Amino acid sequence: MGIIINNCRRCNTCNLVLCPAGNVKKAAENGKCFECGACTLACPYKAIKLDKSRREKVRVTVDGKPVKVAGLVKDALEAAGIDVGKSPESTIFMPCECGGCWACAVKIDGKLALSCITPLSEGMEIKTKIKSPLRAISGFGAHMVGGVGTPYYLKESIRPIEVVGFTHGCNLRCPQCQNYRIAFTAKAPLLEPKETAKILLGLESIYITGTITFSGGECTLNKEWLLETMQRIKRERKVNIHIDTNGTILNPKYIDQLVKKGMTQIGIDLKALKTRTFQRITGIRDEKIAKEYLKNSWSATEYITNNYEEEVYLGVGIPYNKKLITIKEVKRMGEKIRKINPEIQVCVLDYRPEFRRQIIKRPSFNEMIQIKKLLNNEGLRTVIVQTTHGHIGP
Repeated sequence: MGIIINNCRRCNTCNLVLCPAGNVKKAAENGKCFECGACTLACPYKAIKLDKSRREKVRVTVDGKPVKVAGLVKDALEAAGIDVGKSPESTIFMPCECGGCWACAVKIDGKLALSCITPLSEGMEIKTKIKSPLRAISGFGAHMVGGVGTPYYLKESIRPIEVVGFTHGCNLRCPQCQNYRIAFTAKAPLLEPKETAKILLGLESIYITGTITFSGGECTLNKEWLLETMQRIKRERKVNIHIDTNGTILNPKYIDQLVKKGMTQIGIDLKALKTRTFQRITGIRDEKIAKEYLKNSWSATEYITNNYEEEVYLGVGIPYNKKLITIKEVKRMGEKIRKINPEIQVCVLDYRPEFRRQIIKRPSFNEMIQIKKLLNNEGLRTVIVQTTHGHIGP
């Protein structure tokens, strides 16, 4: 019981998982899996199956309340009546479920631990009212092209235009994720804001880009960590800070905080207009959560335009692959963006075969050019398309 591995292709992605048993394959061989499910999320070939067993209940306390339950710390929190979920409005926000974002951290017997993957043991004392400014982050380096929120006039530079760190963990489950080894894993340096800021500032001093970017995964999941890291960066040096996000957990208060701490650029991947399309692209099965996430991303776009047009450079992403979204829906997305502001930078991303959606075909160069013309005809003035021949536009 636990996990079963069949038809393993030896891609070694499971070695990047923060397995509570220590090693995914050994856990499967020895029957010592704690059934957190992180490895099933990360495996790009669905070679790992979770076979839940009936585990013995143990006695633990949650904020002083005794409960008897089996499984993981998150199970104890739920048994204690605490709202645990993927909505940022949940009492315990548990968005990534792989141990990357540290948003669900608690204290167990006085030490920080993750609710999503930590197994229960007899006598645990769990406390939830804590601060956890920690994040698994890797992939530090310089970028030549940037992202959705990078101003178009910088994308043709022959030198690096920003330095970036990639945060592990994501609240979406996109089957065509192009960065799944970061989005769905957590075996990376676990850094505090002070350490992260020091690394990024060091890189920026080498490449002299003037811009520091947070990407992922989804960099906004652990608000406390992100805001403090940004504050430390701005305290040391006057640079642009670019947030590359899916926008799904942003609200006016959070956006205000990001701007106050120094955000000058933001790229929001809007994904879709219809909930069903959003679910198909993001892999979010819960319709209620999908609606909330989709609404948040569009509302964030509008709020930033209406309140921070002068302070923040905004770019939005639109996905395109005919197997995932119709041209008609892309057109309607363009109409909605135009009504918000026709000057918004729009990047159309050619969704390609990656991760678990390897049977789709990458859109041709001509397809992407036609999408660009379509959006230009809708009145959008700054449209860039990602193609097999590089970025075209505006």
